[in-house]
Amino acid sequence: MDFNKIIEIDNSVVIEGVKNFELAHIFDCGQCFRWNRQENKNYIGVAFGKVIEVEKKGDDVVIYNTNEKEFNEIWLDYFDLCRDYSSIKEVLKEDELLRQSIEFGHGIRILKQEPFELVISFIISANNRIPMIKRAIDNISRRWGRELEYKGNTYYAFPTPEELAKASMEEIEACGVGFRAKYIADTVEKINKSRTEEYKQEYDLNYIKEQSDDGCHEALQIFNGIGPKVADCIMLFSMSKHSAFPVDVWVKRAMQHFYLAPDVSLKKIRDFGRNKFGELSGFAQQYLFYYARENNISVE
Repeated sequence: MDFNKIIEIDNSVVIEGVKNFELAHIFDCGQCFRWNRQENKNYIGVAFGKVIEVEKKGDDVVIYNTNEKEFNEIWLDYFDLCRDYSSIKEVLKEDELLRQSIEFGHGIRILKQEPFELVISFIISANNRIPMIKRAIDNISRRWGRELEYKGNTYYAFPTPEELAKASMEEIEACGVGFRAKYIADTVEKINKSRTEEYKQEYDLNYIKEQSDDGCHEALQIFNGIGPKVADCIMLFSMSKHSAFPVDVWVKRAMQHFYLAPDVSLKKIRDFGRNKFGELSGFAQQYLFYYARENNISVE
């Protein structure tokens, strides 16, 4: 466990003695789209139908707009606080080439996010830029999600499959998702079909989550708009499949920079990463991604 204890104070929870927890490392490492840095360096985000603010104070972390019950039910798992990241880093640091990335992004934690939101979010992410992704997700949430109030501002929960089923493909497209609208509409329809006996296992995200890592990776790709990289992101960031190794442009550059020849295919990079890092591949991927993007690594 990566903290000592928690204390509930005035609609907030103080997590004392937190290890391996840096706000920018967690929220800016490519795994989430609903967190925004504030002028005071805190982050405000929406997850699991709640809006919270997170502040780092020395070795403590304060979560505002929550209580001990919600912390135990939601945020303990969401921030993966029961996992010993120091042990993970010690194992990965045996690779001298990876050590530099780990030390740079030492405060990364892999969030355990809601699978349906991640499916839609990472369909939107394909061949897209982060500001556009965040705007599209916010537009969808504003249109079909539930209103949430915090500090006099209105935020929006991500809609459920039932709520998003009310949207036409044209309405989804108007949220700024471009050609991905047809993939989103089709995916929402399929996931809602999982409530019927005929399609229960095929499109049921809970069932898919329970499969082996390779089985989960294959099953996610039954949804239009989900290829190998997007499937890896969904299973790593919402399904606790830590052998996943998503390969985007930054991970490709990092792997080429540290390990491989420049002309290696994305599949070969993924296979190499999974073979090299095993069950810790997802953690290695996050350290590599954050290091490469923050340092703007390029390959000659």
